[in-house]
Amino acid sequence: MKKILLYGMIVLIPAVIFVSESIAREYALSDVYREALKNSEKIKMAQENLYIAQVGKDKALSLLLPQVTAFGTYNHFTEQKTTVSGVLIQPNESGTWGVRADESFSISVRELNVLKIAGQMITKNEYDLDATKSDFVLAVASAYYDVMKTKKSLDIAADNMERLTQYRNSVEKRVKVGELTKTSLLRAEGELSGARSDYLKATNALKFYRTALVRITGIENDFLLKETLPPVEDNKSMENLRSIAFDSRADLKSYDMQTKMAEEQVKYARGAFWPYLNLFAIYQGADQNPATQTLNRESILAGVALNFSFFEGGLRIAELNEAKAKNRQAKLAYDDYKKNVDIELQGAYLDLQTQKGTLTFLEAQLAFARDNYNAVLRQFENGLAVSLDVMDANSLLLSAEKNVAEASYNYQLAYLKIKRSNGTLLQFVAAGN
Repeated sequence: MKKILLYGMIVLIPAVIFVSESIAREYALSDVYREALKNSEKIKMAQENLYIAQVGKDKALSLLLPQVTAFGTYNHFTEQKTTVSGVLIQPNESGTWGVRADESFSISVRELNVLKIAGQMITKNEYDLDATKSDFVLAVASAYYDVMKTKKSLDIAADNMERLTQYRNSVEKRVKVGELTKTSLLRAEGELSGARSDYLKATNALKFYRTALVRITGIENDFLLKETLPPVEDNKSMENLRSIAFDSRADLKSYDMQTKMAEEQVKYARGAFWPYLNLFAIYQGADQNPATQTLNRESILAGVALNFSFFEGGLRIAELNEAKAKNRQAKLAYDDYKKNVDIELQGAYLDLQTQKGTLTFLEAQLAFARDNYNAVLRQFENGLAVSLDVMDANSLLLSAEKNVAEASYNYQLAYLKIKRSNGTLLQFVAAGN
């Protein structure tokens, strides 16, 4: 009865977790990327920033276009007034209307600097959007591999429970015939209880990481994940990766564009030392009742005004110095970030090499541990090994299985981190990987 209940638990717990897996949609990692990018609030906010920048260019363009206004007035007087000689000085009613066009700009045409800055801001936000997508894709991959690792841990825990259950049953039989002592059975029972605890922990961890993946991607709660094939390394050198990163990193390009915008800000501030030119053109109509012979019913005029501010308390000099300081800051920020990118890339490169080598050694360890367990188990069945030997061999096998699973997924994630660090992750994902 105990055996039936135990095997029933092993079968039913996964069935409870994945009750809808038989009809659930199955996602490869590329599918998870696609759904996440489509549903993410962070990506949508970055897209709105790009739209705001595009609207900002429209605002900058408006400074170069003339402002056209229409006007009209109507006056009704309490009484008509005339001079002693009969000349009308106040009619019963009068009105004026017309259209006016005004254009004002600096002789330095600093308004063009504003338009250029607005265009650069659009480009910067495009880079920022790509950088946000790249970071988000890596976060999605991390969540995906968390689910895969915990799923693998659950499978390993289930296999461990099955091995220890068979071992406990074997020990129980040998205790009954007097080949082993009660102590061996108690040790087997203790190890089995620990395995059940590990299985429960893995079950709840899997639930949590599945929920986290649903949150970050927006996919449905009932889903299946396909295994992703291990990447094939292109074996690029560190110098090659560094060159690619400096040419491809969207966030680095964003910093570079920020320095160009700061340079334009200096030009804009320097343009304030030039005079302003104001142009205007007016069409005006008028009428009154009663009308006079001298009433000008229609007039058209245009004019030009040149204004130059000689003294404003040092404001222009302060603004120019401020713009120069911000330009220096932008260049320093770019240089600093470029160094950080290089450190990040080196760290990702070394981590990939570490994970690759670790995985190779752990796979060899797993093969040895599996052979060792099978050999010790046969020795135990033939009376050539004690219970402690079996437990040690099983512990080594369990640890090796967990380490290989962890290292395998860490290696795949480290490969994606390299792609993120050299700025090619989005292209890699777009290619269907």
